[in-house]
Amino acid sequence: MRRGALQARLWAAGLWTLALTPALVLLARALGNRLGANPVEELTLELGLWALRFLLLTLAATPLRRLTGWTVLLRHRRLLGLTAASYALLHLLVYAVLDQGLLWSQIVGDILKRPFITAGMAAFTLLLPLAATSFDAAIRRLGARRWQALHRLVYLATALALLHFWWKVKADTAEPAVYLTVFALLLVARFVAPGHRSRRRPPAGRQPA
Repeated sequence: MRRGALQARLWAAGLWTLALTPALVLLARALGNRLGANPVEELTLELGLWALRFLLLTLAATPLRRLTGWTVLLRHRRLLGLTAASYALLHLLVYAVLDQGLLWSQIVGDILKRPFITAGMAAFTLLLPLAATSFDAAIRRLGARRWQALHRLVYLATALALLHFWWKVKADTAEPAVYLTVFALLLVARFVAPGHRSRRRPPAGRQPA
């Protein structure tokens, strides 16, 4: 096996491990009754944080390529984006099933009356079409230009996820401020830094970020 192919497989294995490890750790903590005094709240929070982290990691792929020439994240951006969407789905399911007991009237009431839940649901709703069209067949069906325009919604979804987190924690905004700063730096690196090409066609199967 060529060295390049071996490195590519090792990176892929490493990123798959990165994607799965948080879920496995949380599962082990849940089975071992090690989620603290409020396990549902802890599980909901951790899953949401991992969704946000993987969103930011997805958005970092293009800036890292432009600033350093490092293309590993770019080649595996689809995996990172789908991982973010998966953790967001788990975050929502824990809230709907374990926290609210699938009481739909109460869930809808929360979405309509509590701004942080409204923002979170909006972010998740935007991630759904991105996950559904993150495959080569979707690029061919939509065309590269429309597909790229659709996938720029990832920036709005991330902004709403950050707003969801900020409003959730209320006064203690130190942690969401860190994520917001990272997001702002990624936006600057992606759209403001010299060398940005807004019309560049995305390689097949990769999300623009």
